[in-house]
Amino acid sequence: MKYTTNNPRQLAVETLVRTSSGSYSNLQINAVIESTTMNAADRGLFTNIVYGVIQHRLTLEFQLKPFLRDPEKTESWVKELLYTAMYQLEYLDRVPKRAIFDETIKISKKMGHDGTRRFVTGILHQMDRKGMPKIADIQNETDRLSVMYSVPTWLISMLQVQLGKPKTAAILKSLNKAPKQSVRFNAAKITKSQLMDQLTVDGFDVEASKVSESGIVIDGGQIIHSSFFKDGLLTIQDESAMLPVESMAIHPSDLILDACSAPGGKTTQIASHLTDGKVFALDIHNNKLKTVKRNASRLGVLPQVETFELDARKVDQKFKDEMFDQILVDAPCSGLGLLRRKPEIRYDKTPEDIERLSHIQMQILEAVAPKVKTGGTITYSTCTIVKQENQDVVSEFVRRHPDFQIDKTKTALDLHQDETGMLKIYPDDYESDGFFVCSLVKKS
Repeated sequence: MKYTTNNPRQLAVETLVRTSSGSYSNLQINAVIESTTMNAADRGLFTNIVYGVIQHRLTLEFQLKPFLRDPEKTESWVKELLYTAMYQLEYLDRVPKRAIFDETIKISKKMGHDGTRRFVTGILHQMDRKGMPKIADIQNETDRLSVMYSVPTWLISMLQVQLGKPKTAAILKSLNKAPKQSVRFNAAKITKSQLMDQLTVDGFDVEASKVSESGIVIDGGQIIHSSFFKDGLLTIQDESAMLPVESMAIHPSDLILDACSAPGGKTTQIASHLTDGKVFALDIHNNKLKTVKRNASRLGVLPQVETFELDARKVDQKFKDEMFDQILVDAPCSGLGLLRRKPEIRYDKTPEDIERLSHIQMQILEAVAPKVKTGGTITYSTCTIVKQENQDVVSEFVRRHPDFQIDKTKTALDLHQDETGMLKIYPDDYESDGFFVCSLVKKS
């Protein structure tokens, strides 16, 4: 797509219109950055505004509503423009109010007409004169939390029932913090200490992850544009997402099935531990498997990876029983552990999605169960934090398959498991993604 401006605020409005229609924010942001000539400061402002408005959408909707006579008749881009102004006023300390008003009014005329300019100007001055409605005045507690943290009421209620009010409150408070930039060092090419030393010399601030032994938290620049990334010395991955493979105790000659592999972070993590072994990576979309191969090639582990365009529920079509030493099922899920990194998920998902996905998760486990050797392990993981997709799926699977038992999920940094041995990471625990990992051993 061609863009007719390099104005970060206007580009933010255009991007928000597309994401509100169902496009993924990270893909849209990357496309804009690659297709324009914004400088580093403008790229930062643009990204901050887009993610900020999405993160705080329910808050901003509540605050704007009293100033719109007829919200349904207000064009969507005008609302997004006003949200960008409100976000800057509320959350960005360094941007002067006059600059925000001037830029917003200019954009309203450029994207609309003089009538739009007058409309936007009037609302901005009303907000300035009257002030925003107070969230504290909302009487219902769940509604108040929903507006305060911009999380749907159904999800808050579900988490309160499953985790209790104090834990839910801690999770909600953590969700709108900026996500950390974390990478996994590529064990096939470099050691962790070597990489950390080289990153420091190159001007990055680095810290060893407190979640995964493979992880490094980085500050001081965009690592994706660095030679470290291009040369395959590291790959971008959340700290929690490294744990499923870390828990697997891989031997160099293992045959491993990665039942749901794209985009390949865990596939390549497995492959980095293999020499004469092999990881068979499945996905239902061939274009996603191309991404897996690209990542494996960049990281120098392509010889250890074999891809198959296949639904994991149909593994009987390709693979023999008891063929694999280990199987990873990083199952398709609601993604509710990723709300900090992918904020639009909170508005896209419904309780019905959770129910539907839990059935798919069970179908995948049932299909792959015969393919692991006796004594082998199925590692089941998700990036969600609700019981229906995690403990409930595992409990039902073990009930149906008494030849499997839950084993303690082991991590290098010995993270706390619950009494059953399952590992549950919540977004507030380490300010990483929410994740669930369970080890299912096939008994003799």
